[in-house]
Amino acid sequence: MPYSHLRAAFAVLILAAFGAAAPTEKALRKVDFPSKDKLKITADLYAPHKDKKTPFLVLFHQAGWSRGEYREIAPKLNKLGYNCLAIDQRSGGTINGVANETMARAKKAGKGMTYLDARQDLVAALEYARKNHAKGKLVAWGSSYSSALVLHVVGEKKKLADGVMSFAPGEYFARFGKSKTWIRDAAKKLKHPTFITSAKREHRSWKAIYDAIPKGKKAFYLPETKGNHGSRALWEQFPDHEGYWKAVRAFLAEHFPTKKAKKDPKKKK
Repeated sequence: MPYSHLRAAFAVLILAAFGAAAPTEKALRKVDFPSKDKLKITADLYAPHKDKKTPFLVLFHQAGWSRGEYREIAPKLNKLGYNCLAIDQRSGGTINGVANETMARAKKAGKGMTYLDARQDLVAALEYARKNHAKGKLVAWGSSYSSALVLHVVGEKKKLADGVMSFAPGEYFARFGKSKTWIRDAAKKLKHPTFITSAKREHRSWKAIYDAIPKGKKAFYLPETKGNHGSRALWEQFPDHEGYWKAVRAFLAEHFPTKKAKKDPKKKK
């Protein structure tokens, strides 16, 4: 291949690797706020829509990870008309080159960093979002252990959010002294629109939880393919990601429509 062609091909690769990430960096703003025990929480705010009545999604990551789980997902939610906040819980690590700053502070302070210890971070984040950014509908979105926690915190305190999106929940807390039905018992109290999904093989981990949620505004998506665990199921690197996105878009459009969706002539019947 001629050198000029090689150079052009290399330029395309560079654009593919970095071009798509550039809008993400411009769209987010790092913020911090205190958890319930005063530990400082770091978060990325993706709020291009200036109207504070814009539906707002608070995004919680899975085990061993950070707010970096949402670097690809949040900008797509922005394009659908939503504002978002992706936080670092104290139980986590590094993903997509983004270190978990809340975890680092918790470790330095000698604080607990278990899944259960992180519950207070979810509560604080939802309260922070409601007070400072979300004057309209607020949705709690969790991944893996945090997907179970969002079901619990909103089930126990309904005013924290107006809806729940749970990616791969389960009864993950028995090893921390909670009952084997701790999440299911809280799910029985949910009154808000609730969405659950996971990898195909994980269905048995949350079926009883889903069945416990009162009938009405609940929905689930189970892929015909193998699927993936947690919110990463939405990442483009996975060939079946669009099935998850289709289900997410449908749920959000039905229960938390944006101005963009309301003005879309295709939505009219």
